[in-house]
Amino acid sequence: MNKATKSISQILRDNICTVFNLLNLMIAIALAFVGAWKNMFFILIILINTVVGIVQEIKAKKQVERLSLLSQPTAKILRDNKEYKVSVENVKKGDCLLFESGSVICTDSILRSGSLEVNESNLTGESEPVIKKSGDKLMSGSTVVSGKCTATAVCDSSECFASKMVDEVKKTRQSKSELLSSMKKVTRLTGFFIVPIGILMLIQAVFLRNEPIDLAVVSTSAGLLGMLPKGLVLLISIGLAAGVVRLSKKNVLVRELHSLENLAHCDVVCLDKTGTLTDGKLAVCDVTTSVDNVEFVKLMEAYINGTDDTNSTYNALKEYFKSYIKKINQKYSVVSSVAFSSERKYSSVTFDNGKTFVIGAPEKLCKTVPENIKKLMADGKRVIFAGLCNNQSDLQNVEVVGTIVISDSVRKNARETINYFYNQEVDVKIISGDNPSTVAAVAKSSGVKNYDKFVDMSLVPDDSVEKIADKYTVFGRVTPKQKQLIISALQKKGHKVAMTGDGVNDLLAMRQADCSAAMGNGSDAAKQTAQLVLLDSDFAVLKNVISEGRRVVNNITKSAGVFFIKTIYSVLLSILCLLLNIDFPFIPIQITLIDAVIEGFPAFFMSFEENDTKIRGSFLNSAIASALPNSIAIFVCCFISYIVSPKLGIGSEQSCLIMYLAVGVISLIGVAKASMPFNPFRLSLTVISALGFFGAVIIFSNLLQLPTLSVGSLPLLGIITVIGILITAFLKIPDLNKNKRKLCMSEK
Repeated sequence: MNKATKSISQILRDNICTVFNLLNLMIAIALAFVGAWKNMFFILIILINTVVGIVQEIKAKKQVERLSLLSQPTAKILRDNKEYKVSVENVKKGDCLLFESGSVICTDSILRSGSLEVNESNLTGESEPVIKKSGDKLMSGSTVVSGKCTATAVCDSSECFASKMVDEVKKTRQSKSELLSSMKKVTRLTGFFIVPIGILMLIQAVFLRNEPIDLAVVSTSAGLLGMLPKGLVLLISIGLAAGVVRLSKKNVLVRELHSLENLAHCDVVCLDKTGTLTDGKLAVCDVTTSVDNVEFVKLMEAYINGTDDTNSTYNALKEYFKSYIKKINQKYSVVSSVAFSSERKYSSVTFDNGKTFVIGAPEKLCKTVPENIKKLMADGKRVIFAGLCNNQSDLQNVEVVGTIVISDSVRKNARETINYFYNQEVDVKIISGDNPSTVAAVAKSSGVKNYDKFVDMSLVPDDSVEKIADKYTVFGRVTPKQKQLIISALQKKGHKVAMTGDGVNDLLAMRQADCSAAMGNGSDAAKQTAQLVLLDSDFAVLKNVISEGRRVVNNITKSAGVFFIKTIYSVLLSILCLLLNIDFPFIPIQITLIDAVIEGFPAFFMSFEENDTKIRGSFLNSAIASALPNSIAIFVCCFISYIVSPKLGIGSEQSCLIMYLAVGVISLIGVAKASMPFNPFRLSLTVISALGFFGAVIIFSNLLQLPTLSVGSLPLLGIITVIGILITAFLKIPDLNKNKRKLCMSEK
């Protein structure tokens, strides 16, 4: 079983064993008990809904599992003196493992040779790297910040502490989904009303009005069925599952259905420079030295073969100098090394003569960066210095002996993607460990606005990050901890923040972000942390993720307003019936027609329509605010009909018909409102819903137990319908989202 997805049994359980299904089943049993078979037609719709939801989720599960295989973490092991890559699940006790920067410690191990700096924050909560040397224990679940080593596995990967802990967390972990949490609130609320109201309505009908039990059950069941927005849960599942399947075709791995909506809510996206704005294919384009060329090549040979670095800069240096290294005979002997880390901004090797050769950021190796170097950085070039010092601890007195200029091409689609973010009202911030001038130049080439507002974070104390997070667009020389602080500061200012990353230095920020996306060519640690994995390592597909997430949330929010119309007026009418000691005016099969034709049909097809407009307000508040005018209009119309019909000599059957037709008209107005602004597709859905409803009322009147509308009932129908339309047009519901924002501000 793929642990990143639900099992088939979990999908079946989650779709079948729901509170809504339980309540519907109880109503169906009650109707079957009194032989009201034709009023049980709603069960067929429930079964279809459940089957469709299961099929869609299983389809999405298969797509996720297919893509998960492409991003599955691997481990490097030594067997018979040969290096192999194996699935983490196949690591066994006693295996000799190779760990390097970016690796996840896949099982509890003992370090045998080499040294590491390890981030154990997953297990201990401490973000500071821990140095590990020979004989030290490596804890599974931690990540390698820098260095390289061999280690011996002390247990199978499936038996280690972290694996058991992760499995336990995944069993109980819930997605941060506004749609999911909102539907839980609706479930609790309807559950709170439906049981006591149902009991009271049934007791009142049997004992106070002395109705036969079969009529009492049918009348009560209709009121209870109306309170349940049955199709809405299905609509959310189908919308999210369809989004996952669509994105899988773009090679985007969405780890869980509900994580799809997270990026849709974000109004700030934080991007790394290397590998995101640029293609990450670093290449050395110029080298200048102040020493003999042969001597410099000897120094580079010692560094390339003696360091534990494995990053893209190291690979670019190795590729450039490999042909020169072959020509030298004498070599330096390396006795120790310090691997590169985002905190240090340098790496080094120490020779047997005590000298240390250092490769690092210019500002780390010299007190004043020359103007010509600053100009190169301002043009978007990455510049690193090579220097010598007496020992590794004497970095204050480095003699710079070489300047290496590295190029990194901006992605061809970077400008288009950045423009898309701005058009969608998503602000862009660039966070990088590189020199701020270099990052700003790349940001300019990528079309980032306010690229000239950049800051060198090496000069900013951690306690000042919150003050400047909103002020700047480009952040250079950022440490991993500062990345997290920037994300946190933006969140405190009310932003929803997305973060892209590919390395260990991005982990803290990715965990902090509301939505995280990892590049497919990034470290295993980053890919396991992220909610989304961009398998093609192209951040341009974030456009598709935003579009899919907003499509789901916006379309479901529109449709939910139609679903909640029936829920709200059913609760109000049920309470009115209790107060007046009268029957609920409709029967279950009539409610089922509204469920299918007015709610389900347009909402289902509308959910697939493109809609990437910015999400405004919360799902539940927006849906309720949209539904309230129509619900109140229906309640007023029914109340008037109850009061006026007897005085006009209109019988109860005609009165119920008048109310039912008014419900249909006002509910269809809700469909039209959700479809605006009209286009040919949405207009056709509204027209088909109207034709379907009124056509069914005429053709299946006997099945629906609806009488023919009498001439004497027409005036009252016309009057209450006009009243209902006027209420929906002029009743203004306060902005519930605005009230919520005020509450949040006061809490802060």
